[in-house]
Amino acid sequence: MGRILIVDDDDALSEALAETVRSLGHQARTAGSGAEALAALGSEPIDGVLLDLRLPGMDGLEVLARIRRLPEAPPVAVLTAHATAANTIEAMRLGAFDHLTKPIGRADLARLLREMETASVRFEAARSEARPAEFIGSSEAMRKVQKTIGRVADSDATVLILGETGTGKELVARAIHDHGRRRDKPFVAVNCAAVPADLWESELFGYLRGAFTGAHADRKGAFLEADGGTLFLDEVGEMPLSMQPKLLRALQERVITPIGGKPVPVDVRVISATNRDLAERVREGAFRQDLFYRLHVVPIELPPLRARIADILPLAEHFLARSGKSLAADAAALLIRYPWPGNVRELRNVLERAAVLARGERIAASDLALAPEAESPARFDWPDEDLPSAIARLEELLIRRALARSRGNRAEAARALGIHRQLLYTKMRRYGLLPADGRPGHPFEDG
Repeated sequence: MGRILIVDDDDALSEALAETVRSLGHQARTAGSGAEALAALGSEPIDGVLLDLRLPGMDGLEVLARIRRLPEAPPVAVLTAHATAANTIEAMRLGAFDHLTKPIGRADLARLLREMETASVRFEAARSEARPAEFIGSSEAMRKVQKTIGRVADSDATVLILGETGTGKELVARAIHDHGRRRDKPFVAVNCAAVPADLWESELFGYLRGAFTGAHADRKGAFLEADGGTLFLDEVGEMPLSMQPKLLRALQERVITPIGGKPVPVDVRVISATNRDLAERVREGAFRQDLFYRLHVVPIELPPLRARIADILPLAEHFLARSGKSLAADAAALLIRYPWPGNVRELRNVLERAAVLARGERIAASDLALAPEAESPARFDWPDEDLPSAIARLEELLIRRALARSRGNRAEAARALGIHRQLLYTKMRRYGLLPADGRPGHPFEDG
């Protein structure tokens, strides 16, 4: 299972539970409050949560709701000594994996952790109305992605989304689904990196009752769960070679065969994603060339966050919106100059953690858990001012720097900034870097 987070304000019970979890072969981390639990989820990978309902400050149901809103929420089991019909129904409505009464015995805990482990590798089925895809940012790089999404949304073309970890590949897949003609049908996601080798066929194609030992009931599998809608294969580059011919056949023939059953036609739009170089995987013999071509009909490449600087502060404001907190100027400056190796996912985690832990209403640079040695071509020493003023200062600084590096070539500077040249002219006029008439002879020329 990996790392289990135990959230309980009773230290003795929490430590006893942690000891049992460790004895069952898992790692255990404890948290005494909801705020501490959310901070832990934002700072390290957590594979499952055991959550008490009665907590100081934020109660367990609120903690559960916040966890379930996270982009990669782990399964959460509620353990309470005060189970009622109301809190059981509400916990399950909010997405709890299970709702159990304390104390829980070792055998029951072992069973629970096994079931949570299975749940964590299975696909997530979600209707498009549950959480519509939302894009934040207007950099030229993301505008290009958004235009491509609009062009392919209503088609059935297979899409391959490429990009580093944390760039938002599933968000793009959901956007294609949500804006297309299949929007009212299921969106089913399969994390290919998490499926055990011996479960691949049953995960994708399902099985019939009695097909093998332990098959006590029929199971549809991802293709049938997504029938009429979209199947998203995340990290498809991790799929074992033995499974690739079967996936290729399903894509070509639009027919799948459940284990122990007969061929069944399916109507599924397949979108896949990877952070690997699939062409290189093909050359290494780790990925079939024919499957690569079948998936690579429409490629969409997501840029890393460091290549879309203009989107960092709008994203930051979006992630902080629910908390009611805002960024101080020094924090905004630090966000801009940090290289973001974990991309948008890292930015979200940093800000959610800061929103929980920062004492005041304004988040300062000291509240951001970022490496102090982050490389920066410029140093910032500004007074504490409002965010719009800080953004304007940053924007002017970045434009001046791009123009200086391009030796006044506006076209080259616009490309470096990721904006259209006409937008660069507008901003140059705003900051007094271009005469109102824009006549030739100004120090910054097109070159």
